Amino acid sequence: MSETIDTIDADQDDVAPADDEAGEQKAGGGDDDILVREGDIAGDYLERLLDLLDYDGDIDLDVEAGRAIVSIDGGEDLEKLVGPRGTVLEALQELTRLAVQQETGSRSRLMLDIAGWRADRREELRELGRSTAESVLKSGERVRLQPMSPFERKVVHDAVATVSGVMSESEGEDPKRRVVIFPES
Repeated sequence: MSETIDTIDADQDDVAPADDEAGEQKAGGGDDDILVREGDIAGDYLERLLDLLDYDGDIDLDVEAGRAIVSIDGGEDLEKLVGPRGTVLEALQELTRLAVQQETGSRSRLMLDIAGWRADRREELRELGRSTAESVLKSGERVRLQPMSPFERKVVHDAVATVSGVMSESEGEDPKRRVVIFPES
């Protein structure tokens, strides 16, 4: 099995698209086909989880920016699967990625959202990044934000990058790693 994984890792960029029933390769989208398969595996895994918990929810699969996106919406109890500040959501995302990796043999960058929490949080963080960057630009003073997850830090860094005259970097070690925003030199 390790030989197969080594071969897949070494040739990951050379993965051919799946063959169709006629034995011909599907045109284009080889990477998208892999991501759709990851989404399908994740969807099946999460559907079984929802059944075990007796929770209702609709699972939506998408491919965006080179990663599979899986969303669960519509159930009353779904907020429990988000947890405080998304901690349960992060854990479920990691478990889902492991389920996909077990099935495919390669690491997944799959993103999971439940009850729109991650989408809402992304917008909050964009606003925080932009407004803090503008504040730093006016005051000239460095600002250290609260510790954040890697997902949260990335969103803030991207938002800060849209404001000319300021920069951002991460400092510290997880789980206390944070974004620092400062004026450009």
